[in-house]
Amino acid sequence: MLEYVCDDVHERLPPRDEEPDIEKVHGSLSGLKPAQIKRLSNLYRRRVPPRQPFTRELARAMAELAVEIGRPVSVLLDRRGRVVTVSASDADGCPLPPAFGEAEARLLGLRLVHVHLKPGGLSKSDLTQLFLHRLDAMVVVDAIRENGHVVRLGPAQFATVSPPSSVEEDWLIDPPTDVASLENEDVLERVGALEEELARALRSRDVVRGSEERAVLVGIDTGEGSLEAESRLDELAELVRSAGATVAVRSLQNRASANPRTLVGSGKLEELVSAAFHENADLLVFDRELTPAQAREIEKATKLRVLDRTQVILDIFAQNARGREAQVQVELAQLQYQLPRLAGRGVAMSRLGGGIGTRGPGETKLEVDRRRIRERLAALEAQVDQISRRRTETRKSRTASRTPVVALVGYTNAGKSTLFNALAKSDAVARDALFATLRPTTREGWLQGMGEWGAPVLFTDTVGFIRDLPDELVNAFRATLEELHDADLLLHVVDAATPGAPERVRAVDRILDDLEIERPRMVVLNKADAADGDVVAGLSERYDDALSVSALSGKGLEALKARLAGVLDVSAHATPPDDATRVFGSTRPA
Repeated sequence: MLEYVCDDVHERLPPRDEEPDIEKVHGSLSGLKPAQIKRLSNLYRRRVPPRQPFTRELARAMAELAVEIGRPVSVLLDRRGRVVTVSASDADGCPLPPAFGEAEARLLGLRLVHVHLKPGGLSKSDLTQLFLHRLDAMVVVDAIRENGHVVRLGPAQFATVSPPSSVEEDWLIDPPTDVASLENEDVLERVGALEEELARALRSRDVVRGSEERAVLVGIDTGEGSLEAESRLDELAELVRSAGATVAVRSLQNRASANPRTLVGSGKLEELVSAAFHENADLLVFDRELTPAQAREIEKATKLRVLDRTQVILDIFAQNARGREAQVQVELAQLQYQLPRLAGRGVAMSRLGGGIGTRGPGETKLEVDRRRIRERLAALEAQVDQISRRRTETRKSRTASRTPVVALVGYTNAGKSTLFNALAKSDAVARDALFATLRPTTREGWLQGMGEWGAPVLFTDTVGFIRDLPDELVNAFRATLEELHDADLLLHVVDAATPGAPERVRAVDRILDDLEIERPRMVVLNKADAADGDVVAGLSERYDDALSVSALSGKGLEALKARLAGVLDVSAHATPPDDATRVFGSTRPA
């Protein structure tokens, strides 16, 4: 197994005879003399017995150079004892080849040996690099000097990644020892035992987990308040569950402002990687929309798959899309989101720099993909326009019939579809999940209190809203949302059983205002059977004596129908269109 991993590592490193720059010294070289750089480059010629972490000769040569140039010196050794990288830097400045990623039971096949100028053994930065890059080992040797000259090699320290069974730390650190003792340590034996334990742990975790993805949720509070931040994180957890993943860890960071490069701080990223490792999680999900550059930086730093809130919502929409209409709109939203994020998605699609000698297949591939997406976007937008025209014709026929239309709107998973089924005697899909409804459904119902003998009413079930609704979804679903412009009444369904109802009401009102939908609105409090009575009473008073109902049990439905009949009857006798923007039981002013 060790020989196979070693060969795999070297397949990813350029052969010496094919790469003339293989002797390059990395790190901070400013101010160094050519002779010093040459001596650093000569470290590539050193050889170490495969089973030894290093040799005293190599350590002394590195220490003498470190003292002379006044900065740490690091080397990467493969499992054959060959030096593959030399760097005039500490561990975090030494370049490393890509980790395996998909093979969690295997280490990188490289160990890093470096000399510190200040005593103290392994630093937190050293250990972080060991864990993040899954190195075979991290070795540090202190250089004891006097009057600017190396007197002797000081204590040495050795560390490896911690096996999954150890939950206290992400690494195992040996006590400091002398160079001669550590030189005789059998590193290959320790690495082999560690990889066997990693493989066993991975097999047992796979049996327990199955095929379900596990996610680490990341929230950030930049001054909104802890309650608001926790509410956003709760909502993200529901989104992730609706998308089919399991929430393994939740993490919230308080910051004065978001980090423009990685959203959260470097220390938090290290903490997230550690949590993902111990909880067998495979992706990070952020509660804010990430820029393409931020997503790339976070993936680079954590070696985990990174998603943001918008991507999770798009995934839920894709899972729930039924029928050609919904599928077209979801695909349109996904492509609009992906287009600005093409650059940098792997080596094959990376953008090359400008100028002579830099143009090539990478740029061509990127531009071809962009052109294809733009062509597909144009075709989908044409289909959405056709859907919009078809719906306009349908609405004209409804208007001609003078049958009043009640559109159910509200936050996602507020129970709109269940209430729609109860009012219209329908069988639309109603599930306890976010965005279960994507395609608007219209059914005819009957309100006994309208007129002398009652009258028919058209009820329309619509897609649920959510705070910070992605622009791509608003644009893609414009044909669907046009239904709301011609409704006689918007029945705003509010989940009274879930904390934070006022914030959700404001979010829905904000979206309706942004869409310039100026129709009468009436609030109804759903899920009253599962809500606290005092909470329901407070919400009812807040929203102009809003009725409370239970769409599931039928409680309060007759009173709701009677109020709807009264509102629609009054609206039918009002003088249009000047009186067409009145609001019933809403927070909006009349």
